[in-house]
Amino acid sequence: MSEHHRIITPSEEPLSIFKAVSKLQKALSLFEDEIPSQDHRARNLLVTFTQPVLPADIAGWLCRQTVFPKLLWMNREKDFSVAGIGIADTIRFDGTGNNETSFQQFGHSMADKEPCARYFGGFHFNNQEKQEPIWHKFPSFSFVLPLVQLTVENNTFAFSCNLWLEKSDDLGIKISAIREILDRVISDSDCSAMKLPELLDLSYNPDEKNWIEQCQKALQTFNSGGMEKIMLARQTVLEFSSSFSPLLFLLQYPYPQNAVYRFYFEPAENQAFFSFSPERLYRREGNILLTEALAGTCSKESINGSDLEASETLLSSEKDIREHKFVKDMIYQELFKICSDIDMPEDVQVLQLNRLAHLYTRCTAKLKPEFESDSAVLKLLHPTPAVGGVPKIEAMQHIMDLEPFSRGWYAGPVGWISRDAAEFSVAIRSALVNGRFAYLYSGAGLVKGSNPFSEWEEVDQKIGDILAITRMEV
Repeated sequence: MSEHHRIITPSEEPLSIFKAVSKLQKALSLFEDEIPSQDHRARNLLVTFTQPVLPADIAGWLCRQTVFPKLLWMNREKDFSVAGIGIADTIRFDGTGNNETSFQQFGHSMADKEPCARYFGGFHFNNQEKQEPIWHKFPSFSFVLPLVQLTVENNTFAFSCNLWLEKSDDLGIKISAIREILDRVISDSDCSAMKLPELLDLSYNPDEKNWIEQCQKALQTFNSGGMEKIMLARQTVLEFSSSFSPLLFLLQYPYPQNAVYRFYFEPAENQAFFSFSPERLYRREGNILLTEALAGTCSKESINGSDLEASETLLSSEKDIREHKFVKDMIYQELFKICSDIDMPEDVQVLQLNRLAHLYTRCTAKLKPEFESDSAVLKLLHPTPAVGGVPKIEAMQHIMDLEPFSRGWYAGPVGWISRDAAEFSVAIRSALVNGRFAYLYSGAGLVKGSNPFSEWEEVDQKIGDILAITRMEV
């Protein structure tokens, strides 16, 4: 904790959320009485009021709230989760330019933030891509320090509110805003009565015929020697009978033990982006970087096999091994520019999910002093070859030329960041909900020798978890 970040804990005893709200209200009043409204702060100040609480269903709690934006993050290890509502502070950019411009702007925006404050949000996959109207609530990047949040870390629950004071802010006005939100907090987390509305229609963009044609065009670039890998995606459109809370997809996720990141961002009611991604882009603690190569997929349903059989299939697949090597080699080459002490084992592992298995290589590195910023890491690692291609710049252009939709935040970096640490997943296996419509996104990595028909089936498998929630087969 720095001198510009205060943490106030009213009571060490875990309470119900209902009682925690009352404790935080009283703590806010005491703080306001102690500090004059115009205290002539020399710089910005963050005050976090945090109260230990009894265990609760954080997704269920979030679903009951009526304050926006709403956000949720759960890491792959399931030892850190946050559900947040409202805005204590935000950083946002909706400018034009390439990804490098966006990441640089992001770095400038984070420079004067409190080192311990965690902001949650995401980026466009490609900031040069013209975005469709369905993405209008999701700019180049948008990150939020929640006004109120429920946190679970190492099985310890806490209910908190964040008071972010800039030098010119009026303390009384800021505290009144927090009190208003606390008054609207609903303590109950029971959402069992909420159901998805009737599913009226399912369609594909592109359809199978056009998908085959796009894949064939991509494969032609390999024959000419210009490209080594391209990841093409498909948009699956679900039309429901009425609008609904997109959080129902998280609440009804059928495989809660899957080793995936859960990310959810709802800037306005019934307009949300979420993902169930197995892929870490990176985690940073100070100057230590943890990243990975994740590429090569086997469907256990397609082979009607066990975890062991899926592993054997992947490790004996020349196509999957080659696809994984593209990703692994490129990540190593990029890390070499900004890191020292790179540890990337030669042996490939297999990450097991409920329906799928993926080839996986973990990597740890130490950032060079001049590159100890997230903007530098994001610039080099995004997009990974698993969601873009090799070479990177050319693959991004081919994706824009071939795909009949804009990716928006799909396959972009999503997660949380502070000045001292950060963690981002790659937003694959994701969906955008806009009113009555849900747009599901998944892709397949094409290399020389790929079969477009097999890749179509793989794309189906990758959104199988989300489609299972609608109780409808592809």
